[in-house]
Amino acid sequence: WQVLGAAALDLEAGRAALALAAGDRADAQATLLRLIAQGTHGWRAALRVLARARDRGMAAQVLMHVATPDTLPARQPALWLACGQLGVQLGQPAYARALAQALLRRTDTAVAYAWLAQLQQAAGQPDAAAATLNSGLRRHPLDAMLRLTRAAQLAQHQPAQALRLLTRGPQNHDTYALRAALAARMNDTAALRVLYAQMTRQPAAQQRADAWLLGQLAEWLQRPRAALRWYDAVPSAGAHGFAADLRRAVLLDRLGQTAQARALAAELAEQSCEDPRQYRQATVLQAELAYAARDYAAAIAAYNRVLLFDPDAWDLIYARGVVLADAGHAAAALRDFRTVLAAQPDNIDALNALGFTLADANRDLPEARSLLARALAARPGNAAIIDSWGWLQYRLGDYPLAISTLRKAWQLDRSAEIGAHLARALQAGGQHLQARRVLAQALKLDPRSRAAQAARREIGT
Repeated sequence: WQVLGAAALDLEAGRAALALAAGDRADAQATLLRLIAQGTHGWRAALRVLARARDRGMAAQVLMHVATPDTLPARQPALWLACGQLGVQLGQPAYARALAQALLRRTDTAVAYAWLAQLQQAAGQPDAAAATLNSGLRRHPLDAMLRLTRAAQLAQHQPAQALRLLTRGPQNHDTYALRAALAARMNDTAALRVLYAQMTRQPAAQQRADAWLLGQLAEWLQRPRAALRWYDAVPSAGAHGFAADLRRAVLLDRLGQTAQARALAAELAEQSCEDPRQYRQATVLQAELAYAARDYAAAIAAYNRVLLFDPDAWDLIYARGVVLADAGHAAAALRDFRTVLAAQPDNIDALNALGFTLADANRDLPEARSLLARALAARPGNAAIIDSWGWLQYRLGDYPLAISTLRKAWQLDRSAEIGAHLARALQAGGQHLQARRVLAQALKLDPRSRAAQAARREIGT
């Protein structure tokens, strides 16, 4: 290789690699010292050799010998970080912390404070990391990296303090993203409004770069048309392109453009057939949009397609069962719910769904009672389960208990289905005027509800 004219730096790197492979630590160290004497390119070559060494223990010893605070160039903190990261990979976190402390003493830069704090946090020293970051923020109060690192540390237990810290000083995409996450977690709508207004005052190019986050903010602030415009601006080939297209379909449906929403979901499913994760997301969205439009056949077909690729997706089998039940296919729905419970005996949603479907079909009521009693014990305040229990009492002919139970569910959740159940129980209990009043409210909530229509046929208007 040398005879053929190899570059001197490459030859030295090769010699160092051979020395490490042969277990000759002294030769490896001497060769690497000659490499790093050649400047930045030599340093990078040396680190590559050490990172690829088979004997990690020897590589760590050589690294700590050649890369010291005395040999590393003070004005190139990136090299210090690279050596520290390699030290961590080679099982020498204490060496990395010593480098970080030495860099901090020499440079007093924000990068050094942040690096040392991250290493202290990783070593299980959160108090030391906090002290380091606080010292760094006193020296560099507006540095975005320090603010982000400290805010991430505060986020779990002191989110409000983390948010205040991030709000001060210059902003970038990362500070905006963490501010949004913290404010959303605390349901701080005022902070979200301030953030959204601040981001929409950015230059147009920066707004386009942040379109995905702006779309999410607009959704949180219940501005669906604005969110749709932002999602339209997200590049399809970008990291968030597919997710933005999914949200576009959801928002189009929410804005009454159901045909466009369903067409977009179908297009996304077709385009993503080679990506199992994306195919599942798009096809499930197809099913959900079809179900919302009461196109039960299309919803069931979509669930069937995705279950061909993932037959043990219990959440999807459960979802298909819900559609089957609502479409009036009780036997098929019961099969799906039983399949889920066979795999997940403590699945409360499946317990409730199976119990309710049995009660609704007026069959196997003792089994329905057992299932729903378990579900109610697990979630005593859940409106859907209370509704199921009340509907079971209606089927059992205990109208006073059915009425009191369904009233409780109706107070918790004013849905058309619960209202329809309560109306029928009131009618059966002889409270005809009250039954009509509740039914009118249920029909106003959702005039196409299958349960409300069944109540209407029984009670009249």
